[in-house]
Amino acid sequence: MNEDFIENRTFDEIAVGDSASLQRRLTLQDIKLFAVMSGDVNPAHVDEDYARSSRFHEVIAHGLWGGALISTVLGTQLPGPGTIYLGQSLQFRRPVGLGDLITVTVTVTNKDSDEHRLVLDCQCTNQEGTTVIAGTAEVLAPTERVRRPRWVLPAVHLHERVHLQRLLEAAREHPPVRTAVIHPVDASVLSGVVAAAEQDLVAPVLVGPEHRIHAAAADADLDLTPYRIVSTDHSHAAAARAVQLARAGEVDALVKGSLDLDELLAAVLDKHRGLRTERRISHVFAFDVPTYAQPLFLTDALINAYPTLEHKRDIAQNAIELAQAVGIEQPRVAVLSAVETVHPGIRSTLDAAALCKMADRGQITGGRVDGPLAFDTAVSPAAVAVAGIESPVAGRADILLVPDLEAGNMLAKQLEYLGGAESAGIVLGARVPVVLTLPGDDHLTHLASCALASMVIRQRWQALRQGATRP
Repeated sequence: MNEDFIENRTFDEIAVGDSASLQRRLTLQDIKLFAVMSGDVNPAHVDEDYARSSRFHEVIAHGLWGGALISTVLGTQLPGPGTIYLGQSLQFRRPVGLGDLITVTVTVTNKDSDEHRLVLDCQCTNQEGTTVIAGTAEVLAPTERVRRPRWVLPAVHLHERVHLQRLLEAAREHPPVRTAVIHPVDASVLSGVVAAAEQDLVAPVLVGPEHRIHAAAADADLDLTPYRIVSTDHSHAAAARAVQLARAGEVDALVKGSLDLDELLAAVLDKHRGLRTERRISHVFAFDVPTYAQPLFLTDALINAYPTLEHKRDIAQNAIELAQAVGIEQPRVAVLSAVETVHPGIRSTLDAAALCKMADRGQITGGRVDGPLAFDTAVSPAAVAVAGIESPVAGRADILLVPDLEAGNMLAKQLEYLGGAESAGIVLGARVPVVLTLPGDDHLTHLASCALASMVIRQRWQALRQGATRP
């Protein structure tokens, strides 16, 4: 039989006793796809642990196996293309669980020549030969031969943001971080912070107009009793007070609430009362991209508009240290441009070449730096093979260092809106990490961004302890 085509059997060609079958192993992907299509999230159907421990111990995703698989046999084998499904009656006799190998068999038991109807016995058995589903189906069989190319089904990827989830799991292994939340007068921001606190990621100090904070809590039906509130008159004062708390060592991180980024950065970068260090501050996105095998960091898409070579050195170093904090020992940094060769007329290629040499000379440490690389040769092994590039970074970059804010911002939004990526984000280079909340950030983004801050702080404390114990 040519597997590139599907072909039916007409009513006249079918005899009582004819049968057809297929086998399918139940996977978690099958259950989740069925839940996505149907909206059926009944735990008796999608949660194996629940189904096994409850009185609803029927079958996992019985609709998938009892209906769809039997329909598949009828529509593709017996009778095949052109079959009209009239109805079915099924009994679910045994549980069907993850990993079960199900054999679906349909057998013709009756023919109605006047209306070209068939009645078929339907049996589903597991790998032990036990019947798990039994019943009958009634169909109208085709009367004319149908032969069609087999439709190649597209690959379906269910993105579950595994990298961000692993980040949360790692951060929960440590005590919550003392965090000043600046001007949290919006219900969504406050909800994200409370969720992070309830998951022991942060110990928040809410800094801002107390009456507005309580109003936002009332809108979101939140109880703020467990949390300290430092009242200020307005957002500008909230930013200054939060920075003061960080300088005094009362908090270890900041979270941006409902105030402008420029207003927050003015307080952080104040020459006399801010949190400046010798290093340039920069923002790093941590992306969870469905089609990429590892976390992907992108910098800088929010703060440094047109960074100089010196700025890019600091931007690269900040990103390397963040990647190390989440467990990547020697991050691979791809310095992006439009081409892979150094071109005097394209400044980003010159900067890339200089950054590579700076890494060779120890001016950038902890990671492997290569560039210039185009986006495709930074993340695609296939593109690297076509281009003939030999590089320890190309095709598998952990960090993308963009030429400027415009390129970075566009790339970040393309990853999100066209690539289905989810992200967390953090500002580094100041005395304490700063979590930026952005319009449209969802629950997981808030949590993962707080987790990034937690991991950075733990890395710093570990470095201080190691330094203190050295002879």
